[in-house]
Amino acid sequence: MGRQLKLGAVLMGVGGPGQHDVWRHPEIPGDASVDIRWYIARARQAEDALFDLVFIVDSQFITPDSPPHYLNRLEPLTLLSAVAVHTTHIGLVGTLTTSYNSPFNLARRLASLDLISGGRAGWNVVATGDGGTAANYSRDEHYDYPSRYGRALESVQVCQGLWNSYEEDAFPRDPETGVFVDPSKQHRLDHVGEHFHVRGPLNIVRSPQGQPVIFQAGDSDEGRDLGAAVGEGIFTHAPTVEQGVAFARDLRSRARAKGRNPDEIVIMPGISPVIADTDEEARAIEADARLNKDFAKTLAQFGRPFGWHDFSRYDLDAPFPELGDLGADSFRTQADRIKQVARDEGLTLRQTVHRFSTATPAPFVGTPTTVADRIQEWFEAGALDGLNIHVTVPSDFARFTDEVLPILRDRGVVRSAYEATTLRGNLGLPIPRNTHAVARERRSHLIGA
Repeated sequence: MGRQLKLGAVLMGVGGPGQHDVWRHPEIPGDASVDIRWYIARARQAEDALFDLVFIVDSQFITPDSPPHYLNRLEPLTLLSAVAVHTTHIGLVGTLTTSYNSPFNLARRLASLDLISGGRAGWNVVATGDGGTAANYSRDEHYDYPSRYGRALESVQVCQGLWNSYEEDAFPRDPETGVFVDPSKQHRLDHVGEHFHVRGPLNIVRSPQGQPVIFQAGDSDEGRDLGAAVGEGIFTHAPTVEQGVAFARDLRSRARAKGRNPDEIVIMPGISPVIADTDEEARAIEADARLNKDFAKTLAQFGRPFGWHDFSRYDLDAPFPELGDLGADSFRTQADRIKQVARDEGLTLRQTVHRFSTATPAPFVGTPTTVADRIQEWFEAGALDGLNIHVTVPSDFARFTDEVLPILRDRGVVRSAYEATTLRGNLGLPIPRNTHAVARERRSHLIGA
C-alpha cells in the first residue's frame, strides 16, 4: 500500500474565528460547544468515515468579542476522555499550552487519556499567544517570545522523559511471588533545566502506542523550529499549493538538520471545504460566507493578534495606524505580516481588515469531484500529508464524508479500513522506544560481547 491521505476533524461547536453567525444554523444547538453529546456524535461521524483523529482547539482568555465557540466551551482533555469511551479507533488530539501548565501535570493528564483510549491520545503543543491569559494565572506580564518557545520545547522534553518512567515489563503483578512492581524498571527523571525542575517518576504506565503523539502549529521561525524538533504531526494553513509545498520542504529540512527522520512527520493543513451540486453554486456559497460578514464583529476579532487591541478608536478610512511593536508578545508573526502588508501597499484600516478577514477564494470549493481532484492534486504535489477539516454544520460535513471521500477512496488516496487501533499506528508513526529499556539492552549486549 502506498502513501495515503490522513484526515482530522476540527470540532468547532458554535463557530470559531470568522464564524460569528454559525450558531444560528438550525442544525447546531446553541449549546453545542458544551454539549458532550454533540462532540460524541461528530466524532462517531468522523470515525465512520475512517478519519485518523478529532482535534480540539483551545485558549484560556476571552473578551466579549471572542468567537461564540471560544466564549463557552469544554476543557479539551475532559472532553476527549468522554469521547474516548464512545469511540474505538479515532485519535483524540487536544490543545494544551506549555505557557500555563506544569510538565508533570501535562504528562500525567495526557498519559491518562492515552490509557483510557487504548493508545489514541495526541497533544497539540502551543505557546500561548493571548497575552491576557497571564492575568488568569497570577502573572503581571505574559511570557516573551523566547521564554514561550523555550518553555514549550523543554515542556515536551520533560513530558517525554516522564513517559519513560516505567519500562514495558515493570509490573509483574505476580500473586505467587507477591511482586507487584520491579523497582529496577521504575526510573526517576531528575530534570534540571532553564524553566523546570522535575524529579519524577510519573505514576502511570505506557500505553499501547508508547506515548501520546506530539502535534504542533506555529508558522513563526520559533514555531517551525519547535515543530521540526518535536512535532510528529504539524497543523498549519496553506493558501496555495505552492505555499504548501514550500512549507513542507522547509519544515522537513529543519527536522533533518536536527537529526530527525523527515518522513516521520505528518503535515495537515486546516481547510473548510464547500461542496455543492455545481461549482458555481459552491463558489456562490463560499463567497457569501467570506464577503458578507458583520464588519463590527470582524473589526473586533481583527484585534486578537495585537493583544485584542481596540481598532474601533481609529478612522477606518485613514492610513493603517502606526502600532510600533504592538503584538510582539501576542501572535507576533501574524501581527507583523499585517503591519508590513498595510505599510507596503499603503492600505487604510478598512482595507487592511478586509484584506486579512476575507482572504482570497478558498481552494477546496466545488462539486464533490472538483474538491476530490483538488485534494489529490495537493497531496500528490507534496503540499500536505493530510487535512484537518473544520466541522460545524453536520450536513456540510456529511457531504465531505459521503460524497468526496468515496471518490478519493476509489482512487486509493484514502484508506478503506483502519490499519491499527492506535493513533500512531493509523498515522504510520513509530512507537518510541523506552530509553531505559534501550540502555539496558545496550549494557546486556556489551556484557555479552
